[in-house]
Amino acid sequence: MKTIQFLKTAGSIACVAFALNATAQTSASAPSASSETIGQHFDDGTITTKVKAELLGAKNVKSTHIHVKTRKGVVWLTGSVPSAEDKTAATEVVQGVKGVSSVKNRLKIAAE
Repeated sequence: MKTIQFLKTAGSIACVAFALNATAQTSASAPSASSETIGQHFDDGTITTKVKAELLGAKNVKSTHIHVKTRKGVVWLTGSVPSAEDKTAATEVVQGVKGVSSVKNRLKIAAE
């Protein structure tokens, strides 16, 4: 159990580093950040970090190929997952994160 908490914490720290270093993590399908205020950008970065941490900690989602981008509380998921169940579970996990207003799930199901 301590290992899971450690992994969540380590994942959160890694996510913060990624959120602070890279703003463009997905394809052009997510909206531009040019109209955001600094406060909105910070809030969106916090939401992105929380979403990534929750996805990493979710046992029912294989999240190693999921990219997350947040704009004005709307979370965009892109990348690939191994099954339709993972895609659905990812949406459910993200909707449970505080600050998320909606989820745009653009995940593709990888061919087996």
